Amino acid sequence: MAVYTPITKEKLSSFLENYNIGSLENFKGVLEGVENTNYKIITSQDTFILTIFEKRVKEQDLPFFIELQNHLSKKNIKCPSPIPDRNGHYINTIEEKPCVLMSFLEGEKINNATFDHCQQIGELTARIHLHSKDFSITRKNGLHQKNWGDIFKKCQNSSDNRYGELYQIIEQELLYLNNSWPRNLPMGIIHGDIFPDNVFFIDNKVSGLIDFYFSCNDFYAYDLAITTNAWCFDKKKSFNKVNFDALLKGYQQHIDMNNDEKIHFNTLLRGAAMRILVTRLHDQLYHPDGAMVVPKDPFEFFNILKWHQNNSIFDS
Repeated sequence: MAVYTPITKEKLSSFLENYNIGSLENFKGVLEGVENTNYKIITSQDTFILTIFEKRVKEQDLPFFIELQNHLSKKNIKCPSPIPDRNGHYINTIEEKPCVLMSFLEGEKINNATFDHCQQIGELTARIHLHSKDFSITRKNGLHQKNWGDIFKKCQNSSDNRYGELYQIIEQELLYLNNSWPRNLPMGIIHGDIFPDNVFFIDNKVSGLIDFYFSCNDFYAYDLAITTNAWCFDKKKSFNKVNFDALLKGYQQHIDMNNDEKIHFNTLLRGAAMRILVTRLHDQLYHPDGAMVVPKDPFEFFNILKWHQNNSIFDS
């Protein structure tokens, strides 16, 4: 979450008249995150989140995200529920940008994940994979392995040379990934962004998962790789085997990784690190003026990538 698009109280009050949620009492921008603009909205009836979609999210993909969250909510996956306006529409416009109003999830993010937290995250990842098998809408991955090179080329075209030392290594890794990326693994709906920023806890139990705007159809093991990189490396960017064992245990309580997934998992982990590396690099180099958000450090996932280049996670 982040704030790129400022709105006034008067504008927001007028917008909310289209909904049956009471009158606006207070609102504030949510500064965490990097992708879309988000406001926490308190009305006379309840608390909500307004998401205004920026840059990477395409308006034609919004029905997929809305319907997926509705589908998973009915399967007891704790995620936000879209709020319809008085005409039954979920997708609207504010400041000439598409937006949706969502229910507010209680809970807090954690800074230091434990074995128990990671086991729950593994279970949550598996439950999303299982409970979306009967979801009929599909969406291609807009940040698929084939797209990372295009993002990187834009970074290379920048006049900002702060990260020039990374470019040769990224170029070589993109070539490796292009030659080694698996073609035939179990796939279906993935969340694509199960980072600590997107998971809430109450009394150390998962209370909610947000930010489904990278959800798509892709390899299940790739989703697990993204989640591994997000939860199993500490602040010094060193691998935390205890957390990984817990994550895998939680996942495999519901879904067993097959041999092909395990064989290709190192490549998927390297790719998962590369996706975050090139998008963070892009966001550092092309940060919009006036945006109330601090771009995240690309070096964090550069170091995770280097670890995977030199280690096999199952042998550690």
